[in-house]
Amino acid sequence: MTIPLSILDLAPIAPGQTARESFAGSVALAQTAEEHGYTRVWYAEHHNMPTIASSATGILIGHVAEHTRAIRLGAGGVMLPNHSPLTIAEQYGTLAELYPGRIDLGLGRAPGSDQTTARAMRRDPRASDQFPQDVVELQAYLRGESVIPGVQAVPGAGTDVPLYILGSSLFGAQLAARLGLPYAFASHFAPDSLFDAVASYRRDFVPSRQLAAPHVIVGVNVIAADDQADATLQFETTRRARVRGMIARGPAAPDYSDAQIDAFLTTNEGRQIANMMRYSAVGTPDVVREFLEDFAAATQADELIIAHASRDITDRLRSVALTAGAMNAVTV
Repeated sequence: MTIPLSILDLAPIAPGQTARESFAGSVALAQTAEEHGYTRVWYAEHHNMPTIASSATGILIGHVAEHTRAIRLGAGGVMLPNHSPLTIAEQYGTLAELYPGRIDLGLGRAPGSDQTTARAMRRDPRASDQFPQDVVELQAYLRGESVIPGVQAVPGAGTDVPLYILGSSLFGAQLAARLGLPYAFASHFAPDSLFDAVASYRRDFVPSRQLAAPHVIVGVNVIAADDQADATLQFETTRRARVRGMIARGPAAPDYSDAQIDAFLTTNEGRQIANMMRYSAVGTPDVVREFLEDFAAATQADELIIAHASRDITDRLRSVALTAGAMNAVTV
């Protein structure tokens, strides 16, 4: 591939599907990614979202690792303020011992849910302010160089699980640069600060023990299909589902029709939500390849992490294969 490709998998739960079926889809997705040369698959921590099954990222990573051979797997990411650094060091240290050389640990500071759910997780509202210190504490545990005398991560110490800072603003970019860590920008759903954040990260990067030069990963949505009209229909279906999920939450939420969602998308608020998917490659392999090559060049990305956005798992698997084939210029 002209640029390394990776995958962000939210373990989506489709209508009428169970979480167990979603996990089977995640295994199939990782196996397909491995077969087609992707670098890594990451899973994102979300809570209290009926369409996302990746709340317990470490457990899901271990399950998928058991059913794959060599592809890297990790969190994209763990929302660190929801947890103690020691607990995460132990969890991901355990994974690193079980699957050596395959585990990544991406870190974010958002709650991964709404404020009510954050309270239910016993999250301290001030926890986000401690994020930089928590990252340093976590890294020290994984290196076996605890900053808290008498406390070590077992397992974890000495595994040196590589850390990545995730972000959608300048804060994460500046922290990643200061700590000399790779930086992943969530442009697949928060595109507005992409170029400013990447420029800030590259300008201020300080080499570290983990990383000698900046490494930028940028997120992008992809729906690749054999037919352009099919890809466009899949994208429209996916976008409606995301909008519906954002404006109709809770057990008593209204069941908006497709026509109502389409009408909402013509409003100012609807256009703002639609803008979240601004960076989306939709179409046949040639169309997807052109978009991804231009996007990578414009952002100077070192790696693309793709959210294959099709709602149906069969379509997602086909998108994974077609995208890899397009970037390799081979027929699949």
